[in-house]
Amino acid sequence: MSSSFSVRFLAPPSSCFPSSRPKTWLCAATTPTVAPATASSEVEASRLEPRVEERDGFWVLKEEYRGGISPQEKVKLEKDPMKLFMEGGIEDLAKMSLEEIESSKHTKDDIDVRLKWLGLFHRRKQHYGRFMMRLKLPNGVTTSAQTRYLASVIRKYGKDGCADVTTRQNWQIRGVVLPDVPEILKGLDEVGLTSLQSGMDNVRNPVGNPLAGIDPDEIVDTRPYNNLLSQFITANSRGNPAMSNLPRKWNVCVVGSHDLFEHPHINDLAYMPANKDGRFGFNLLVGGFFSAKRCAEAIPLDAWVSADDVIPLCKAVLEAYRDLGFRGNRQKTRMMWLIDELGIEVFRSEVEKRMPGKQLERASEEELVKKKWERRDYLGVHPQKQDGLSYVGIHIPVGRVQADDMDELARLVDKYGTGELRLTVEQNIIIPNVDSNKIDALLNEPLLKERFSPEPSLLMKTLVACTGNQFCGQAIIETKERALKVTEEVERQVAVTRPVRMHWTGCPNTCGQVQVADIGFMGCMARDENGKATEGVDIFLGGRIGSDSHLAEVYKKGVPCKNLVPIVVDILVKHFGAVQRNREEGED
Repeated sequence: MSSSFSVRFLAPPSSCFPSSRPKTWLCAATTPTVAPATASSEVEASRLEPRVEERDGFWVLKEEYRGGISPQEKVKLEKDPMKLFMEGGIEDLAKMSLEEIESSKHTKDDIDVRLKWLGLFHRRKQHYGRFMMRLKLPNGVTTSAQTRYLASVIRKYGKDGCADVTTRQNWQIRGVVLPDVPEILKGLDEVGLTSLQSGMDNVRNPVGNPLAGIDPDEIVDTRPYNNLLSQFITANSRGNPAMSNLPRKWNVCVVGSHDLFEHPHINDLAYMPANKDGRFGFNLLVGGFFSAKRCAEAIPLDAWVSADDVIPLCKAVLEAYRDLGFRGNRQKTRMMWLIDELGIEVFRSEVEKRMPGKQLERASEEELVKKKWERRDYLGVHPQKQDGLSYVGIHIPVGRVQADDMDELARLVDKYGTGELRLTVEQNIIIPNVDSNKIDALLNEPLLKERFSPEPSLLMKTLVACTGNQFCGQAIIETKERALKVTEEVERQVAVTRPVRMHWTGCPNTCGQVQVADIGFMGCMARDENGKATEGVDIFLGGRIGSDSHLAEVYKKGVPCKNLVPIVVDILVKHFGAVQRNREEGED
């Protein structure tokens, strides 16, 4: 590991936070448990031989491991996807017509598979010829200039263009056409953005505390760490092929809040702040993931790294996964499957031998995240740690924005803040650094009064929904509009006294993260009362976030969407203390 990746940060004073023992995350009853610790001698030496090798700067699967590999791995073998960016292949591809592209399997694979390494997802089924573009946005921090640029991109696509705040604290823009991509990539670079390595078998956007640097109760500012992680993963937006041929996607977060806004338990690698022998650093959780066939919470690696070793540790974990991960059935290629196979101790030893000093300290007992902590609400107006400044959290209904919305958001943060926006994993936005004497004027702006309220209803404020079948070919049902309509109707029938987190996802791939919701809705095909196939959901119940995290379990399967409202009302009354609203006589 190059020493250029080492960086020193100021640590919070050790006396500020109580110490506590390491925590083992709970798993839902339906979740397979991780394999028990296994001694290195019990894993055959041949299994620990790297399955990939470097050739001309790119990492490729060795010939002896190519039997039974997935179709996606075969596409990577034919041509490394990073070459489309690093060797200018995107320029040539953008000049071709879709007819030319479709006539060749090679270029068809380019637009359907390889372009995902550039953050471009072809919406073949629902939006043929159009692409979703996913941006890197470390820690969810963006600027007014970046927001205006993205607005200018989607505006030219009319009704096909829009943007979403995602559950990984970043932007996705929609409607993009291939001929425009080279110019868009150039424009992104000019405003300090990149879409590189944001899709497919790459590291997703690094998530952190959305209140980093402004939170009176923060443990550590997560922004520098996530910026470094993103710079390392993408080699400062130039492309990093050493980290781009993973067996599957991989998520990372750095925790800086007692609230665990970062959702560490569902990440492949989570940095949990902890002191050790007077030094500040992080305990590590590994292996959390969601997929169509299995969901698992992250487990302790029994390791601690200093703040200086955040990047070397990330590199070592990724190399162990890259070198040893299975590349066959895509449902069994996430990192937890490797941990299951090797056992946590062997996996840890593989990480350790890839560290610069071939050493990895055991976990610290001086964890800094408070175990008993009431999760705060960041929506609305809140004082910052900086005197005279406040942040304002605003609700973006199911994360969807239009070009005009983005332009107006940019105007507001320039006028009332410091030209900065923060995105959250609940698909909302925070405006930081607002002078306290400007708060009233900001709250009276039409955008906040009419579209993006700082004080939404208790059921709306935590509502999350994936893209759904409006754009995504894998989604079974429409999600965003349905989530809003069902919630509106439920609110007309019952009142709740506290927020209830409801998440919608269009398919079992669970981009909407229904397993961490109080109530989750996963799209499926169901049968109505006449036996006719119709859009439906499997309902999940009981997901928890925070220090007592737990994955939700299936409550009811195959519920037709048209029958959903009374069932949700019943769940809210029985499980969440909701009360029926009194209705006027004759009211429909």
